[in-house]
Amino acid sequence: MSDDDVTVFRPGGISYLRIPAPSPTELAAFYQAVFGWTLDERGSNPKFEDATGHVIGHFMPDIPVAGESGVLPYVYVESVDATLEAAVARGAVVATTPYAEGDLRVATFRDPAGNLIGVWQRSGS
Repeated sequence: MSDDDVTVFRPGGISYLRIPAPSPTELAAFYQAVFGWTLDERGSNPKFEDATGHVIGHFMPDIPVAGESGVLPYVYVESVDATLEAAVARGAVVATTPYAEGDLRVATFRDPAGNLIGVWQRSGS
């Protein structure tokens, strides 16, 4: 895929997320540090773009944290262990320790607001 193909305008692709955030600025900084997301902090709710340019969204103070009852997004990472280490260092709590799922390595954590997030990598990565 060329840089020209990177877009949120992909029919059928997930392209926008509203992330519950009682403290939007602090949670935005967490996601920037852990996943390398780009932030736009102009306005009342920080906006983000994921590291691929395929997903955009806002950190929303007026949406309740769903915890385990909501949709569970998974973010592909280079290293599950390094990502969990970075997340925990910034206030996350590991919910599911890393485990093998076929040729993948998977884990989940609760971000500082309590949102449940999954991370995964290829086992050979």
